[in-house]
Amino acid sequence: MAKTSSIIKNKRRELWANKYKAKRKELREVIKSPNYSMEQKEEARKKLNNLPRLSLETRVRNRCEITGRPRGYYRKFKMSRLALRELANLGLIPGVTKSSW
Repeated sequence: MAKTSSIIKNKRRELWANKYKAKRKELREVIKSPNYSMEQKEEARKKLNNLPRLSLETRVRNRCEITGRPRGYYRKFKMSRLALRELANLGLIPGVTKSSW
């Protein structure tokens, strides 16, 4: 089980990233678009740089929904390999079986 503070910190990062997602996208489109003047692009760059650093999507870490473990994460199941194996062995995940050959 991960530290509670790490899990809470990551949740806060997710909230900030979702809050500023639309604004970041809008400013990036202004910067990339050839229809805007250099002054408008420079203004958009300054606004983008002044946004909080916690609002960057790259700062959000994928963590297991059950244990909070940051490594060995399966996106499809939103859990770590350990939690996935445990639940699969108990038969709680539909369609997942232990392989044998």
